[in-house]
Formats: sequence, structure tokens, C-alpha cells
Amino acid sequence: MTLQICVVQLNFVVGDMPGNARKIIEAAQQAYAQGARLVLTPELSICGYAAEDLYLRPAFMAACDDAVKQVAQALAGLKGLCVVVGHPAGDHERARSVSVSHRFNAASVLSEGQVLATYAKRELPNYQVFDERRYFTPGDRPCVFEVQGVRVGLLICEDAWFDAPARTSLEAGAEVLAVINASPFHVGKSVERMARMAECARAVKLPLVYAHLVGGQDEVVFDGSSFALQADGSRMAQAPSFRESLLSLTLQRDGVDLVWQAPAEPLAPMPSDLEELWEALVTGVRDYIGKNRFPGVLLGLSGGIDSALVLAIAVDALGPDKVRAVMMPSPYTADISWIDARDMAKRLGVRYDEISIVPEFEAFKASLKAEFAGLAEDTTEENIQARIRGTLLMALSNKFGSIVLTTGNKSEMATGYCTLYGDMAGGFAVIKDVAKTLVFELARWRNAHDPYGTGLDPIPERIITRPPSAELRPDQKDQDSLPPYEVLDAIIERYMENDESIDSLVAAGFERADVERVTRLIKINEYKRRQSPVGIRVTHRSFGKDWRYPITSHFRA
Repeated sequence: MTLQICVVQLNFVVGDMPGNARKIIEAAQQAYAQGARLVLTPELSICGYAAEDLYLRPAFMAACDDAVKQVAQALAGLKGLCVVVGHPAGDHERARSVSVSHRFNAASVLSEGQVLATYAKRELPNYQVFDERRYFTPGDRPCVFEVQGVRVGLLICEDAWFDAPARTSLEAGAEVLAVINASPFHVGKSVERMARMAECARAVKLPLVYAHLVGGQDEVVFDGSSFALQADGSRMAQAPSFRESLLSLTLQRDGVDLVWQAPAEPLAPMPSDLEELWEALVTGVRDYIGKNRFPGVLLGLSGGIDSALVLAIAVDALGPDKVRAVMMPSPYTADISWIDARDMAKRLGVRYDEISIVPEFEAFKASLKAEFAGLAEDTTEENIQARIRGTLLMALSNKFGSIVLTTGNKSEMATGYCTLYGDMAGGFAVIKDVAKTLVFELARWRNAHDPYGTGLDPIPERIITRPPSAELRPDQKDQDSLPPYEVLDAIIERYMENDESIDSLVAAGFERADVERVTRLIKINEYKRRQSPVGIRVTHRSFGKDWRYPITSHFRA
């Protein structure tokens, strides 16, 4: 006895229920034609993950119900096929207000036009970017259904990170675990996820199949990488990362046990952290621009490492025809910045323009001359230059419809080394969760990988090796006002991402002056971060939904 299973690893759009349903139908029809009799879609595949407060709208929930019916009816003629569809469910149709409506993060088993079973997720995550307890009520019972003589235990994402749901599925007669997921990416998550699922399989001594979402949704990215594990936790098959895919699997009975047949092709090695990170950033840009229907992007290209990295990511995501770079030199822009910016734009084949900000800068200073009389130039004049650039970029965006990509990194966002309405002005912050040290690593990684066969590094070497500078005053260097980036980023990671205390950082060998200075900067610049554009989350704690601190607070550690 064998059972053909297909994981449809697809990229859904939040709120496009008819479009998502069509994708599921087409994939299920293709899988059925290839012999599959069980098709698994990711968590909340009908509406996309995560729909946030749309779940509170009865009309949204009703549209999800209609889409589930659409899938069931379209596949009704495929005899013997079971399709697991993720969707929100509840009694919203009779609810007068959201306060009395019970909603569930659910999955239904559809077969021949009928709903055979519906399962409600039991473990609702409420940490990091997750807010599921705001919207859903936890389920309280297992779901085991039968396909061609095989009893399948259904779990949803977080359920498999706890022991009880898998154990109760086993007790209800499950012979294989099917786990459908929408698990946001961060660096290292795929290894962590695989290890936990292996523990789950071994604990109940059952084979496990993991169906995962792929694509970008606002600040989160999903990496796909769906897989199948034997009962001993060993990996038998895996779908590609960051790409839509139909993963075909064969489950066969070996005596009383079920095992996965070995794939015809050898398993590909797990991608490196930098490769995964690059693909996450590219996917985040591609989907944010594409799903929001922007015609293209533009960014300020300074000749520095941050804007160079963002340009390379944008071109990989969208192609050169949808990317425009604008160099806006000031009185303090070095000649090599012009040269390197022109060189990079030419290498990548993007439209490149130069607009001097010198006339506007002089006009601002003239307008403010009487007000500033007797006062020395300081960061005020530096910020004026940044804000002129932001104004020019936003004017181009308004006129031509392209969205502005900001180029600030996580180290700058943490410490406030960025200008409100200046370099923070824009619509999407590509590397806001990428520390400066990692910016350099990514630039070198991209130069070492040439998917287009051009034989030319996209980022000129001098951009990577020259000391970083905002070039807003004579001979300025970033490290004039910040600790060395190796020290700065380590403090940010340990304090902001991992919640280590100031005393523990000092005990670990960091200078107390550096620790207190950096942590103070993190605290006092919360007001800036609240006004920054949404950007791609690639660590387990980003400045976004993961980070929720008051702006007004007198607490000091």
C-alpha cells in the first residue's frame, strides 16, 4: 500500500481569497493528475498569513468561508482526493459584535465537495511577531482523518512545538503527522525548525510531513523549505527555499509502520545563513513591490555600502528595468563617491541620475541665517542635507509612482544614526533589520555569487573597503560618533535581541561606557523608529512587531 502526498508550497496574497482559492485548485488538480490523493496547503492558505485585524471583520470571515466552498466545489469531481486547506473559521455570521464571536485558526479536509473534518489550532503563539490570541480561540481536540487506508493526524504550526497535540493525535490513531505552517523566517530558523520537528517525530515514532508557506507579507518573509521526516527524525525530502513548489511524496507501509520512499534525486544541502538571508531580502522586496502593485523602486545611491547593498538586492528582486538610482551630491561628497556610484549603476544596468543638492542647501542656510546668527554649524546643517535628499526622492516617487527604498541598517536604526524626514523618508526599509557588520558580509557574499554569469562584481570593491561615512561634514566618518561596528553590533544583539542586562554585558568584557552609551541611544531614539517605514524582518527580534517599548518612559536600568 502506498499513498501519494503533495505539499503545495505556494505564495498567497493576504485578502485575495478568490485568487488564493484559484491557486489551490490549480495546484491540487495538477497534483491529482500526477497521482496524489492527499494535498496539503499551508496554514491560513485561503486568506494569507497574517491578516491581522481583518479577522475582526465579519465580511472578511464570510469571504474566507466562500473561498473554502469554492475550493471544495471545484475539486468535487476528483474522486478519492483529500485537500487540507488552512483558513479562519468561526461563528461570525451570527455575531453582532466581535466580542461574542469565536474565531479559530483552522484547517478543513475537503473531499468530493464535502468537508470531512475541521481542526482548530490548539497552541496559539503570542510572542515575537505573533498575535494569535488577539484573534483566535484555541481548539481542544485532535483531528485524525483517513486517506486510502492511512490515518493522518493534522497539526497546525505551533502545535508541533508542544508535546500534547502530537501525542493526542497518536492516541486518536494517527499513523503519520501532517503539519501545515506559516512560520516567519529569521536567520537560523530553518535549522531550529527542522530540529524541533525531528524531536516531534521521534517522540511519537511517526513519520511527519511539514507543509510551509513561501513569500513576503509586509515585514515578515516565509522561506518555504517544506519537508518530510521519517519516524526517526531523518530528513527524506525537502522543497526548495523561497520558491513556489509542488513537493511530491510517497508514503508506503513497511509491515505495520509507514515510511517515506527515498526520493529519486539526492537531498540538496541546507543553504548557508548568508544565502538564506539574501534570498529572504530579495523575496521581501519582490513581494512587497509586486503585491502592492508598485511600478518600480528608486533609491538614493551615495557611493556607500548600505545603498550599494540595497541596490543589488533590488535588482536581484525586480530586474534593472524597475530600479532607478539617484546620486544627490552635497558640498562634502567625495569624488570617489561619484565615481563608485556611477560605476555600480553601470554594472547593474539601472537608470542613474545625478541631482546636486548644493543650491537647495545654500538656500536653506540663507533662509535660516538670521535665526542661526552666532551659532556654529552642527548636526542641524547635516540633517538639512539629508532632508533635502528625502524631499527630492519623495518628489520623484510622487511624480512617477515608484516607491522609495530607504537604505538605513539596524545599527543606525538602533542608535538613531538616521534623520527623520531625511534618509528615513521612504516606503520600504530593506535592510532595517540587518546590522552593519552583516551588511559587509552580505556585500562580499553577493560579489562571490554570480547568478547571471556576468563575471563582474555588482558592488565595486572600494565601496566595501572604504571607511563608512554619511558625508554631511568635512572628513566625516561613522566611527567618529559610534563605537567600532563590531562592538556596537554585539551590544545591540545581546541587549536588544536577547534581552541581556547592562551588567551582564559588562561582565562579558564590554566597556561600561560603550554599553551605557549604546543602550541609552536605543532608548532615546524610539520616537524615530516609530516613524520609520516598514521593513524586512530577518532576525528573531526586529524593530517592528517584535519590539514594543514606550516612547515616554523614565525607567533606566
